Amino acid sequence: MTVFLSCVCSLGATQAGGGRDETFGPVVRAYLGYLRNEQEVVDDRVSRHEVSVAYYRRNSNRIRALRQMAIRIARESGNDYLPELEAVARDELGLLFVRPPRPETLLVGEVLRSTFRFLGTLRSGEVFYVFARLDPYEQSDLMGKGVDRPANSGAPTKTGPGSAAKSATRSRRVTSP
Repeated sequence: MTVFLSCVCSLGATQAGGGRDETFGPVVRAYLGYLRNEQEVVDDRVSRHEVSVAYYRRNSNRIRALRQMAIRIARESGNDYLPELEAVARDELGLLFVRPPRPETLLVGEVLRSTFRFLGTLRSGEVFYVFARLDPYEQSDLMGKGVDRPANSGAPTKTGPGSAAKSATRSRRVTSP
């Protein structure tokens, strides 16, 4: 009986904490906490009838997709670093690009407009296209190498060996004491 109760209490605490995984570093945990807070805001707004059910559903699904991608990046990289993530539905690509790319031509890891790296698609109620915004150092480095794909073209216009195989996250910074 005691073992059962401790398992139930442990499960309840995990669910109340939003499934928080203590194996992540403080940056990833903070981002996951931010997403939990965003979900609470959306929940509150729908409970007050401030937003439509369609708005609530799309934004809840977007938050879930961002959470899935953040956890995937953290686990695959082993770093306590996340790029700025953007998740958009097909009809929202115009929010990121003046001339939106055709989603069927996007390749995982490619850079668009020297601003975003395409990380992949996630189905979370609907399909979301997830991008990582490049930091200014990555942008200048890529522009110097000529690696880019205009958002309205069908193929990358990359130059340089191995430029299409860029990682979705930057490598860990090493500092000396």
